[in-house]
Amino acid sequence: MTSRTPAALAATALQHLIATANAPRLIDVRTPGEFEAAHIPGSYNVPLDVLREHRDELRAHLDEEVVLVCRSGQRATAAEQALAAAGLSNLRILDGGISAWQAAGAPVHGGKRRWDLERQVRLVAGSIVLTAVLASVAVPPAKWAAAVIGAGLTFAALSNTCVMGMLLAKLPYNRGPRLDVDGVIAALAAPRA
Repeated sequence: MTSRTPAALAATALQHLIATANAPRLIDVRTPGEFEAAHIPGSYNVPLDVLREHRDELRAHLDEEVVLVCRSGQRATAAEQALAAAGLSNLRILDGGISAWQAAGAPVHGGKRRWDLERQVRLVAGSIVLTAVLASVAVPPAKWAAAVIGAGLTFAALSNTCVMGMLLAKLPYNRGPRLDVDGVIAALAAPRA
């Protein structure tokens, strides 16, 4: 199976496209909590797991150009692969994600500030490793907890997935408001202003 590289779109180019009459649909695949903290005005929040589950329903309402957004591009790439497998070819990814968008000084709607999932993973993984190393002074087998976290981070890098991040995304802190899939689909089906 050949892995293809999805088309990337720079933040400045997306700003110009949004200013035109044929602005693309913006699908933000981050968690509702991340979306609530900061998102591009006019974007729709469809978290990656929901997108994968409802990709056929979404496909019917994504006939124009679509730009997928996440924090840095990893989840948007996974979303692009899922939608491409469902038959969509009009997909692009915001290069560098919302981080690049904000760095370009582009407008965002924001709410409650939250830590990014990546930062939460670093905190949890680092805390477990530090605790394991300190505990291993008194209980030598505790060092293996640090080894397990190291192996997990290595696997996350090699597979471009992060189990710890997926688990942290399920915490109430990260879930934010409950996503109404039918509402998102209805909004996509409605005529654009």
